[in-house]
Amino acid sequence: MFEIKFSDKSMQFDAPITAYDAAREAELISREIIACKINGEVKDLTTLITGDAECQLLTFADADGANVFRHTASHVLAAAVKRLYPEAKLTIGPAIENGFYYDFDSEVSFTPEVLEKIEGEMKKVIKENPKLERFTLPRAEALEFMKDEPYKVELINDLPEDAEISFYKMGDFTDLCAGPHLFSAGAIKAFKLTSCTGAYWRGDAKNKMLQRIYGTAFPAKDALKEYLEQVEEARKRDHNKLGRELELFTTVDCIGQGLPVILPKGSRIIQTLQRWVEDEEEKRGYLLTKTPLMAKRDLYRISGHWDHYLDGMFILGDPYDETKECFALRPMTCPFQYQVYLNKKRSYRELPMRFGETSTLFRNEDSGEMHGLIRVRQFTISEGHLVLRPDQLEEEFKGCLELAKYCLDTVGLLEDCTFRFSQWDPNNTAKYEGTPEQWDEAQSIMKTILDNLGVQYEIGIDEAAFYGPKLDIQCKNVFGKEDTIVTIQIDMLLAEKFGMYYTDSDNQQKLPYIIHRTSLGCYERTLALLIEKYAGAFPMWLAPLQVEVIPVSPEFTGYAQEVTDKLTDAGIKAHCDARNDTMRYKIREAQLQKTPYMLVVGERDMNNGTVSVRTRTGEDKGAMPTADFIAMALDEIRTKAR
Repeated sequence: MFEIKFSDKSMQFDAPITAYDAAREAELISREIIACKINGEVKDLTTLITGDAECQLLTFADADGANVFRHTASHVLAAAVKRLYPEAKLTIGPAIENGFYYDFDSEVSFTPEVLEKIEGEMKKVIKENPKLERFTLPRAEALEFMKDEPYKVELINDLPEDAEISFYKMGDFTDLCAGPHLFSAGAIKAFKLTSCTGAYWRGDAKNKMLQRIYGTAFPAKDALKEYLEQVEEARKRDHNKLGRELELFTTVDCIGQGLPVILPKGSRIIQTLQRWVEDEEEKRGYLLTKTPLMAKRDLYRISGHWDHYLDGMFILGDPYDETKECFALRPMTCPFQYQVYLNKKRSYRELPMRFGETSTLFRNEDSGEMHGLIRVRQFTISEGHLVLRPDQLEEEFKGCLELAKYCLDTVGLLEDCTFRFSQWDPNNTAKYEGTPEQWDEAQSIMKTILDNLGVQYEIGIDEAAFYGPKLDIQCKNVFGKEDTIVTIQIDMLLAEKFGMYYTDSDNQQKLPYIIHRTSLGCYERTLALLIEKYAGAFPMWLAPLQVEVIPVSPEFTGYAQEVTDKLTDAGIKAHCDARNDTMRYKIREAQLQKTPYMLVVGERDMNNGTVSVRTRTGEDKGAMPTADFIAMALDEIRTKAR
């Protein structure tokens, strides 16, 4: 006898039984159940249970269940492509958040018209409702079976010698796959192929460019419709589209990919953010530094970046010619700011030392990784490094986290953020500096700090910096793609490399801890996320133009300019629209440009010293004394109201 424990009951069995049959006997099965977890591992419902087990039944509402559902949809896609284009070669087709994709090597270009044709064939496959049946083969037989699929052969050859090589048969289509999957394809009631892009095989630019078909799938048509409406709204908010329409930034081919030109309005927003962050850091005891944009390779050799980050750096000179000087643009500021600490001998009384800098950095991102302002090759960041005694580590880490949360909350992004405790991978030691003991110590200390601070986090293995673990604050763009916006890192290694000793109270030379951190993160990425968050309608304090003053007719342009001058003198970003166009046209233009306020002025306003106030949402607040409007506007700016 053995026991299978479900969430709310346990059952005894005396013979092997599938998860589906066990759940049915427990009267827990329904049409919504599409997969299961057996002892924490996601499995098909047809998986045979032979001993004591904990079994969690999954529906589409569970993330793991949705992944099983959509992974099956990717097989339906592959089956349809192979029916229509037998010469297409299969690669991989995983589920992703909100959908799935499959990469193909095909001479046929998957245009929107072709995608419609593939969708039609997918509907035929689903209507046939083929079962998905799992089987395994020995390595030699598996290679023979996949001999006409070179990418699958490569995947099989890369598997460990003792790996189980499994396949899933779905009607007349079979694919190399670890699973799990649905019972049958007919459960996929609603799906849509959304796009096709290029993708390098295994994400390596040295490999062949494939065609990646993206799609999504749901158990019901209403859910698909709602999702597609959300995607359409996301497209409207896409910073790549909206940022150009609002003249915040542009890109120029002859400058290069990943090197955006920030236009005056976008520059004004970034300037506002930078000044605010620098002032906030100064209040919190940060010392402002200004360091070079480049350095000789000698500096990066000391820090370890030359060994661990060379491919991500822009090199000036031959990196392999030791007879000549070689420089590199800086990908980070830490080794430069350390020189400020090293400028003279330090005492324990001087610690902590908090260095802050608005740093321009350069990273040689792959062309396929770059996206608008989210991921670029040159960017500016609110970078800082804290040098401190071991007994100060928790309090200083707390201060860094509080500053980051304050900044993100003020701009309105904190509610969209999650936290990741990024750790090293002990199976990938070549990527990291230090010993396992040092990493265990650093990660143990950081875990204690995070737990003491009550931070709710996920763990990311192999996501650490090469010199230490970190807390990554993750934020999603409108399409659900997650990127790191702020990071706080504990470093117990680089101080020794640079000889950053201090004289302790016992008169002994000791090494400090270092915290690497950002307050708000990359300003370009932050601008992108803010464009999408507010659909271009920035809060008053961030708006590049806060007030547009509009004369009713040309004869009141002089008064309009007087009002504009008063606003400007008070520190409000204002502009007088003196163009020879109608008042209605000017109001409409200001609304399209997302300007927070429009002050329409005419004869009555000129005689009474008032302004007629309109908002970008169309609200008419009526006339008020100019001084009252200025006071109201300044209060909105001061409080950073959203």
